[in-house]
Amino acid sequence: MLNKCYCATCIGVEAVVVTVEVDLSTGIGIHLVGLPDSAVRESLLRVVTALTAYGFRIPGRRIVVNLAPADIRKEGSAYDLAIALGLLAVSEQIRTEDCGAYVIMGELALDGRIRPVNGVLPVALQAQKEGFRGCIFPAGSAQEAAEVEGLAVYGVSTLGEAIEVLTQRESCAHLRVRRQPETACRPSGNDFRQVRGQHVAKRGLEIAAAGGHHLILVGSPGCGKSLMASCLPSILPPMTREEAIETGKIYSVAGRGVPAGGLPQERPFRAPHHSASLVSLIGGGPQAGPGEISLAHNGVLYLDEIAQFSRGLLDALRQPLEDGRVTISRARYKVEYPAHFMLVASMNPCPCGYYGDETGRCTCSRGAVEGYLSRISGPMMDRIDLQVWVRSLSAAELLGLSAPAAPLPETSSAAIARRVAQARHVQAFRFAGEGIHTNAAMNARQVERFCRLSDACLETLEKILDRMGLSARAYTRILKVARTIADLAGASDIQPAHLLEAAGFRFLDRRKPPL
Repeated sequence: MLNKCYCATCIGVEAVVVTVEVDLSTGIGIHLVGLPDSAVRESLLRVVTALTAYGFRIPGRRIVVNLAPADIRKEGSAYDLAIALGLLAVSEQIRTEDCGAYVIMGELALDGRIRPVNGVLPVALQAQKEGFRGCIFPAGSAQEAAEVEGLAVYGVSTLGEAIEVLTQRESCAHLRVRRQPETACRPSGNDFRQVRGQHVAKRGLEIAAAGGHHLILVGSPGCGKSLMASCLPSILPPMTREEAIETGKIYSVAGRGVPAGGLPQERPFRAPHHSASLVSLIGGGPQAGPGEISLAHNGVLYLDEIAQFSRGLLDALRQPLEDGRVTISRARYKVEYPAHFMLVASMNPCPCGYYGDETGRCTCSRGAVEGYLSRISGPMMDRIDLQVWVRSLSAAELLGLSAPAAPLPETSSAAIARRVAQARHVQAFRFAGEGIHTNAAMNARQVERFCRLSDACLETLEKILDRMGLSARAYTRILKVARTIADLAGASDIQPAHLLEAAGFRFLDRRKPPL
């Protein structure tokens, strides 16, 4: 006698449906096959104990549980519930014809309670794609899966409730998990109104937010670099539903979903410490989990004091910055995670931190300054679109005074956010059907199509390239930034002034920073 239930496993952020075949035949013993890891093999003890606690019997016959396809390694404890229900169905202790209509996931406690599991959002999306009627998930994990339209999602807390869904579906409306109503996303982070002066740096951050560009802030200690970076979330627009699903899948696989709410609306802002390991930043490890760069997908990765990060760690970011994804290859697995993020970094200009400061406090030699800046490799710096020099404020600027008792008003984050949202709206219309959302994500073909230059622009760009000696990659970055500046200005075409402003944000490509 054979019964089939369905579970799933995640490879990266994509789910694969796993068929749980339970066969009852002549003989004795319980056998689990299908390339399980140790956690899956231990599931038999959890299942047997939980079923016994609920008063069910374990058939005194030969039981074979097969997890197909057998060439995919099965990891984790999410198969417990499907194995238990399959065993009850094949031994005719419950009568149901719906076992094959649902994708079932959950870890069983010894008393029959069901604990949360990871990856339910990509599993629900795959279940919808393959035409399943619904999903049975732990109550602590089911809410994020309820965001998938056209799929019945049941959140169960005990083995008894899972059995009830399969045997008495009509009376289980109380277990059905509904999509949460969307609420307005309140901006987080500090407000740019709190930042005195620094108009050039604020302009750079506005351009970066509008086009999704990478940015680095270079300046003396205490000039406001970290404060301005913390203000960035307050001007970023909420994620679209498509972006929220992409990001939500990553957080679901990583076990960082939001049980009480639906899809995330606020863009991620990740700020790892410079002592972070390569695996924690890029991803990998025994479970092939996502790293910080994937958790920052569609959001911001902030590296404070980037020069303190190891050279190898920074160079590992080069490929994800270019491709918007990271492929993790090991002897046992190969997975791919999306990693399209805004890199925002800050650093001092020299070891003592005061190179270029008007007070003349710097004690570093020219060689020490160049050595400190060279901690970030040329190819890595080439990939950063906006390089902003943050100067120290004078006493009048710090106090908000242009003249005695004459305060200068600071632009609020709300005002900047409106301009950023308008520029993002223009880009959404431009890139409809292109598979990207921002100017920074354009490939070479899209740059050629959407960044066409007039004769006057070509002449201006030729002078810029001759004077600064930029690489081909830096040239492309200037075009993308100029396209964003044009969007902020409401211009349909790139103008020479936009190119000049974009080139002005590449001071580290010159022989030395400005004093």
